[in-house]
Amino acid sequence: MKLYYAPAACSLAVHIALHEVGARFDTAAVDLATHQLADGSSYLDIAPRGYVPLLELDDGTRHTEAAALLQHVADLDPAQALIGEPGTARRLAVTEWLAFVSTELHKVFSPWLWHKETADSTRRAVKDKLAQRFAELDARLAHTNFLAGDYSVADAYAYTIVSWSDYLGIPLTPYPSLKAYLARVAARPAVQAARRAEGLDR
Repeated sequence: MKLYYAPAACSLAVHIALHEVGARFDTAAVDLATHQLADGSSYLDIAPRGYVPLLELDDGTRHTEAAALLQHVADLDPAQALIGEPGTARRLAVTEWLAFVSTELHKVFSPWLWHKETADSTRRAVKDKLAQRFAELDARLAHTNFLAGDYSVADAYAYTIVSWSDYLGIPLTPYPSLKAYLARVAARPAVQAARRAEGLDR
């Protein structure tokens, strides 16, 4: 397999999950500003949307969308510890949180807060929405260590997206349980390995 990623982008969640399941994979860094790969070739020839993550499987097929890839990677582990077996309450809980992170966090942060041309009124509305969702997460995480009970791919995704707050100057001080959760996830060896591989911890 090969993971196409950009440092600290949402692809970090898939990178973490691959380490969690002990998968053998290669990586290719993408410059999202130029859509170029390290060898100078165009990433758009591989991924016309220009987004990461993209996971190229051993059969040569290429697949996108973080929430879908996280489910696929979790299923690579025969024990399915990161997602739960099909038809179980655990599986439903994990996929529910994957959907929440995708729609209520990921697509609220991005693209609005990453583009200078975004209107101030839009930025305020987006930050207000995030504050509501952070408060919801903080309340839940005051009573559980991870979103779906035991650690799952939903936590890899939530950790990646909520961590964008640091890059965007959004303080998490009002959400102590959420901050403690991020620290718990960050302490996992797979998270540390993925961050080192992306040059985020030097």
